[in-house]
Amino acid sequence: MDQPDFTIRPEGAQDLPAIRRLTTDAFRAAPHASGTEAAISDALREAGALTLSLVAVEGGSIVGHVAFSPVTIDGSSGPWHGLGPVSVRPDRQRAGIGRALIEEGLARLRRQGTQVCVVLGDPAYYGRFGFRSDPGLRYGDVPPEYFQRLVISGPPPAGEVAYHPAFGVA
Repeated sequence: MDQPDFTIRPEGAQDLPAIRRLTTDAFRAAPHASGTEAAISDALREAGALTLSLVAVEGGSIVGHVAFSPVTIDGSSGPWHGLGPVSVRPDRQRAGIGRALIEEGLARLRRQGTQVCVVLGDPAYYGRFGFRSDPGLRYGDVPPEYFQRLVISGPPPAGEVAYHPAFGVA
C-alpha cells in the first residue's frame, strides 16, 4: 500500500481560518448540509468542548479536518463522544483523507478511554468503521438507520443522545 501524501496532527490556533474555509467548501454542495458546519466547529472550540480536533496536511495545506465532542445520553455524561463534522477539501475527496482522519481519531479516543462514539450520517460510509444503528440509542426524530454508534469498550448504553448545544448554532 502506498504511503499517504498527507500527515495527520492535532489542530493548532494557526489552523483555524483554514479549517473554517475547508469546512465551508467541503459542505457547500452536500445535499444534507445545513451550512452551519464551520460555525459548529467554531462554537465547540469556543466552548472548550472539542475533545479531539485533527487536521490532515498535504504540501503545507490543510486538506481535511475531523472533530469529536462529548455527548450525553438521557442527560448523563459519560465516556461517550460524537463524531463530526468531518471535512475534506472537495478536490481531495475520495482519496482516503476522511477515512484516515476518522480512523486516527477513533484510535486516539480508544486510548483516552472512550466507550462509545456516535455519528449522524450515511450508514454505508460509517459502517466501514464499525458504526451500526442501535435501536437502544435515539437522536430526536432522525431515522434510526442514520444515527449510529460504535462500541469501543464496555456495554452499549441506551437512551436519548444529545450533542453539545454548539450543534444548534444557526
